Amino acid sequence: MKLQTQIPLTKAKHQIDYNSQLLLLGSCFVENIGEKLTYFKYRSVQNPFGILFHPLAIEKLISRAITYTAYTEDEVFYLNERWQCYDAHSELSAPTKEALLANLNNNLVIVRQQLEKASHLIITLGTAWVYRELLTDRVVANCHKVPQASFHKELLSVIAIQESLERIVALVAKVNSKVQVVFTVSPVRHLKDGFVANQQSKAHLITAIHQVIHTSGEKNAYFPSYELMMDELRDYRFYAEDMIHPNAVAIRYIWEKFNEVWVSDVASSGMKAVEAIQRGLVHRPFNPESEQHQKFLKALEGKIARVQKQYPFMKFSL
Repeated sequence: MKLQTQIPLTKAKHQIDYNSQLLLLGSCFVENIGEKLTYFKYRSVQNPFGILFHPLAIEKLISRAITYTAYTEDEVFYLNERWQCYDAHSELSAPTKEALLANLNNNLVIVRQQLEKASHLIITLGTAWVYRELLTDRVVANCHKVPQASFHKELLSVIAIQESLERIVALVAKVNSKVQVVFTVSPVRHLKDGFVANQQSKAHLITAIHQVIHTSGEKNAYFPSYELMMDELRDYRFYAEDMIHPNAVAIRYIWEKFNEVWVSDVASSGMKAVEAIQRGLVHRPFNPESEQHQKFLKALEGKIARVQKQYPFMKFSL
């Protein structure tokens, strides 16, 4: 008996290995994949402006990073005892204006530098719904709990999303013509928008991405994380308690599929060695002073030394 429909996957042509440089931008699901890449010690930069849910926010970040359009005092505001910026997630907020501006502008440099050397740019889109500030008529990345009366909520059309993604691709090509762009749609459901509106939003994102890929060739690709969650993991046991976010089992399942498609077989032995070290680092002995544990630590140091000889950029803390 076959009790599951499976999405056919084929290996990508431009896969990731330990020579790759990665930049990951987008919704909270990109952080799930990013955490796995960090765990296995890939060279990656993940969401320097925090979680960005929609394509216009990602486009603005990339545009400002490439042109290095620094943030100024008139682009930040004080709310709830923190300084905030509409272009960044609240995790970048700071107790002083100067600290926030420093964070924003330093991270613009990080994005630009990683774009210039990136082999892969992974973009995960979460929603097509955006909030436009009424006072300035600009779309924000994050509302920072500003009263909703200050915004107009609107759904980006397929054409608007497609054009934004095309601008992103063109901007990146100006500083790095070799980068492989991987688009994906977050399986996290934005139920605060409503069940039907969430599906409409995801449909707009998926349609726009495929329009871009259809006209751009191999430099842009799509990974079906949304479809894997909806079709292969179509059971609430794969959701967290909020019934919205994928749980650890689902994240691991989708990561394994991503690994199957996008990670080179050559990197597998390195990943196994790194995982052995990572498991050793979280080991907690009954007696830290015992001879057995000292032998364990010495063996672990040897594993680290061997991995670092092959991959000098990897750092571990005993």
